Amino acid sequence: MLRRDLIAATAAFSAVATVASAEDAPAEAQTLNISGVGLPIISGGRLRNYVFVALRLHLGGSATPQTMRTKEAFLRDALVRAGHRTPFVVADDWTRIDAAAVSASLMRSAATIAGRGAVTRVEVVSQAPRRRTGVQTG
Repeated sequence: MLRRDLIAATAAFSAVATVASAEDAPAEAQTLNISGVGLPIISGGRLRNYVFVALRLHLGGSATPQTMRTKEAFLRDALVRAGHRTPFVVADDWTRIDAAAVSASLMRSAATIAGRGAVTRVEVVSQAPRRRTGVQTG
């Protein structure tokens, strides 16, 4: 009987602690993670590699992760189209993309798709190349 009371008290205490910590926590900036977008590396008119990126969109204004999730497919499409139109290539490396160019391109697209101010910042979280070799000369 004592063990049962101890387990019940522990569960009740953890529930109260969770509610108290949620009330004390500051309001966090809302983000939306987009993973697995394959961007082409095109050099000299030839497809050299693909780099799969994971992005984090920092939301602003009245945008919430739930409303932006409905627009995620449109944002992915705009990013892939921009990657084929003007590749985000680093001149001396076929295993990385230009993170600043990706961020700027997606910011422009997000302003059109979701509205101005819906996305305040785009962060490239990770890059994973399909082929791990760099520029091959010769």
